Amino acid sequence: MNLHLNEKVIIVSGGAKGIGEGIVSQLALEGAIPVIIGRNEKDNQACLDKVSAAGGLGFAVKAELSKPEACETAIKEVVDKFGRIDGLVNNAGLNDGVGLEDGNYKDFMQSLHNNLVHYYLLAHHALPYLKNTKGSIVNITSKVAETGQGGTSAYAAANGGRNAMTREWAVELLKYGIRVNAVVVAESYTPMYDRWIKSLPNGEQQLKEINNKIPLGNRMTTVEELANMVVFLLSKRSSHTTGQIMHVDGGYVHLDRSLIKK
Repeated sequence: MNLHLNEKVIIVSGGAKGIGEGIVSQLALEGAIPVIIGRNEKDNQACLDKVSAAGGLGFAVKAELSKPEACETAIKEVVDKFGRIDGLVNNAGLNDGVGLEDGNYKDFMQSLHNNLVHYYLLAHHALPYLKNTKGSIVNITSKVAETGQGGTSAYAAANGGRNAMTREWAVELLKYGIRVNAVVVAESYTPMYDRWIKSLPNGEQQLKEINNKIPLGNRMTTVEELANMVVFLLSKRSSHTTGQIMHVDGGYVHLDRSLIKK
C-alpha cells in the first residue's frame, strides 16, 4: 500500500533505538524523511547510517528532552533545516521504577519530565507547522496506564497522561484537520527489554512465561508491527481516524485470561 508519505518530514523522539528506531526505519522505507530527536549523538548517527545504507534520507537533532528549553530548540532546528513539519511521533521515555512506597517527590517529578512533559512541549512547539501541513500526531504509550505493574507510579501516571492528552488534543485540533492517535505498547523485545531480562536470575524462564501469556501466537509484538501501525496512523490512509488508543499487542491487554497458555 502506498501511504503517500514521500518527502514528508516526520519527527520521532527517541528515534535512535528500540521502537523509535523501528518507526524511523519504516518511515524511511515509505519515502518519508524521519527526524530523530535524541540525547545520544552517537546513537542518532548510527540510526541515520542504517537509513542511508537502505537508500533513505533522515536527519537528527541532539537534545535532552527532559529539559523544557531543549524541546523548543529542537523544533526550531528541524524547521530551520526543512521549513516544515508533517508529523510528530512522541516516543521517548523509559520505565524508571519510581514507585509509591520507595519513591519521593523529586524523583516523581523528574520522571514526569522524562516521560510526559516533553510530549506536550514538542507538540506545542510543533503545532504552528502541523497546522500548515494538516499533519498528524502519534503518541506512543504503555499498557501500564491501564493494567498497572507495581513499583512504577510515575511511569504509570505519565502513560495515563499520554492517553488523556491523545484524546484531548484530538478534540482541540479537530478544527485544524490535525489527527491525534496513540499506539499502546505491551510486550515487545527491545534492547531495553533485553537488558531487563538479562538482569534477572531466571530471565529465560521469565521470558517464556511472558510469551505464554500473549494470546495471539504466544509471542511478543515485534518492533516492526508497532512501527507499521504508527506509520499507517501518520498517513492519509487513516484519514478518518482520530482520538484512538490502538493496542498492538496480540490481545495481551484485553482478551480473556483463560486463553493463557499453561
